[in-house]
Order: sequence, then structure tokens, then C-alpha cells
Amino acid sequence: MAEKRSGRVCPVELAGSLDTRIRRWVQNPGRILGPYIREGMTALDLGCGPGFFSIEMAHRVGSAGRVIASDLQEGMLQKVRDKIAGTDLGERITIHRSGEETIGIEGTVDFVLAFYMLHEVPDQGRLFVEIESILNPGGHMLIVEPPFHVSRSAFEETVQKACSVGLKVVDRPRVIFSKTAVLKKEP
Repeated sequence: MAEKRSGRVCPVELAGSLDTRIRRWVQNPGRILGPYIREGMTALDLGCGPGFFSIEMAHRVGSAGRVIASDLQEGMLQKVRDKIAGTDLGERITIHRSGEETIGIEGTVDFVLAFYMLHEVPDQGRLFVEIESILNPGGHMLIVEPPFHVSRSAFEETVQKACSVGLKVVDRPRVIFSKTAVLKKEP
């Protein structure tokens, strides 16, 4: 999605710091995603970066499911391609380059992950309108933001923008070093 409010997104050169053993221990993708992703689902990893969560999502959706790994930066998407090259995950993961003003995917999804990326989006209202339009009824979105970039009031403002398009807060799971909300599109 579009540029960070401060004027830039996380650079590709820092991608290695987004996928480390220490981060896997602290922010374990299986533990974070486990309650939300099931076999056969279509899941969107929005602002996927180097695929830290995309890979776990692909394992969870199984061969009948699909993951859309979407990012604004081609360099980040190439890191995902490199990770899945020669594996069966390549059949489950669709690499998608989002536009600066739109996600731009066709079809619908059952789950959206926005992990540490919404603070980079200047027009969150527009983004939530698009997410609501592609999220299946009963589908969920997990928002996770870093406390070192996003204040409590800024996070709650983001959540309210999501609620203003018809999504409903259904949970506030604990993710270390994070502010979180799970939103649901009512059937």
C-alpha cells in the first residue's frame, strides 16, 4: 500500500531483520495465526514484506487454500518468491504487487492480516473500504501495530476507521510488543 505517514515504507534492505529466529520466538506465526486460519481458506497477507507470515499462512490453508502475499515493493515480493521457489508452497501462494492507492486484488478472501503496516498507509479509510469489499461475510481481519511507531490513541483511531466501514471488533489478542484487534465482517 501507499507510503508511510512519515514518508516511507520499511526498506527492502531491512527485510532480513523482519525474519529472524528471535522474532519467530517472540512473535511466533503459528501461535498468532492459529486461531484464525483454517484449511481451504483464502488469506491475504497485506504488506507481506519478506513473507514472515505468508509461509505459515500457506501451511495452514493447505493444498485446497490460497494465500495472497501482497506488498508495494517488488524487492519484498522477490524475497517471498525466493523462499517458496522449488517448494509446493508456490502453488498455494500468489504473489501480488499492490498499487500505491489500492490493494488491487480480484475476488474475495476469508482472512486479512495487516501486521505492522497500517501506520505506513496515509489513507486508512480508503484501505478499509477496499478490505470490507473483498472480505467474505464472516471473515476476519487481524490488525497488529508496533507500540514504538503507533500510540494507543492512533491505534484506536485506526480501529474506529475499520469499524466505520462495517467491521466489528471481536477480540484483542495478546501479541508481544504490539497493539492488536481482530475485526469481523458480519454475515
